[in-house]
Amino acid sequence: MTTELAPRRPLPFGIFGDLERPGQIFRDLGPNWFTSVMGTGIVANAAATLPFRVPGLHTFALVAWVLAAAWLTVLTAAWAAGWAKHTERARAHAASPAMAQFWGAPPMALITVGTGTLLVGRDWIGLTAAVDADWALWGLGAALGLATACWIPVLMMTRHEFEPEAVFGGWLVPVVPPMVAAASGALLVPYAAAGQARLTLLLGCYAMFGISLFMSVIVITLLWGRLVTQRALPAVLVPTCWIALGPLGQSVTAAGGLGTVAPLALRPPYAEGAGVLALLYGVPAWGFAMAWLVIAAALTVHTARRGLPFALTWWSFTFPVGTCVTGTIALADRTGDDALRYASAALFALLLAAWLTVAVRTVHDGARGRLFLPLRALS
Repeated sequence: MTTELAPRRPLPFGIFGDLERPGQIFRDLGPNWFTSVMGTGIVANAAATLPFRVPGLHTFALVAWVLAAAWLTVLTAAWAAGWAKHTERARAHAASPAMAQFWGAPPMALITVGTGTLLVGRDWIGLTAAVDADWALWGLGAALGLATACWIPVLMMTRHEFEPEAVFGGWLVPVVPPMVAAASGALLVPYAAAGQARLTLLLGCYAMFGISLFMSVIVITLLWGRLVTQRALPAVLVPTCWIALGPLGQSVTAAGGLGTVAPLALRPPYAEGAGVLALLYGVPAWGFAMAWLVIAAALTVHTARRGLPFALTWWSFTFPVGTCVTGTIALADRTGDDALRYASAALFALLLAAWLTVAVRTVHDGARGRLFLPLRALS
């Protein structure tokens, strides 16, 4: 006697129609999903700091922050469920030389939402609650970010095996979180207790700035060499070239923010020197970021002519561009240069267009279930 399995009952409107069963969404839910939180959160943070008064812009920033915070909560719960139900597959994400890189995304998602809480969430929950929430999210994100900046490179050096053509923009993801923590930590310096606590926080942010900056320079150099000397990246990975903008734009943001709050903790002449560094480092780094943006855009257009399949890697078009927006704003505030102010608006328009495009595609393909299937290029 044989027992036949009951046929799968499809959900209405074709929801998760590409999956064998709805519960399959947890099976391959990887850390790369948190890039969508980063991309949404940076839209809120950039909108909140733009040097222009536009009707409805602050409300839009608040809505974007709410979306990012809610999505972070949902993803964290879903990821925990995935670990509980599919522990071995979840562990395999760290064993995968490509997917392991995206372990840097969850800490950056935490920090980005925390920054938005302080910048715009304070209007909803109050300043005291916003500061407390930011401390919690920033502290957890910074700790996890420092861990990924060391843990993933060690895995790459001791367990993972790579061919020269294995380098892609995702290699930057685990080393960027300390820079994100440095930029966001600058906002918390005024709320730290005066004296040793404030000084330690400031110096810690500068140390994280250095950790991420030098690691990112190494990886960007490797990426440049790979793009020039090896065969073209798989189309699905081409968007990750934009990730190089992340450490560049965020470093300009961090240098500017730390230079502004340095007088609260440092004695002369170091406080003034921090401001000088913010400008003399920020402008050259911003220039290189703009050059890389042009190169990344050209590579993307070149690939799109032959076919650019949608995947979660498209979120690389959002957060890195957002860091360029905040970095440009920091330079405009420091210099008073109108050209930089308008450049920040132009970059924000690019960010907004990218975010709307990628968010709509993510909702569409996610609802069908295809984004929850393993991506061979990242397996």
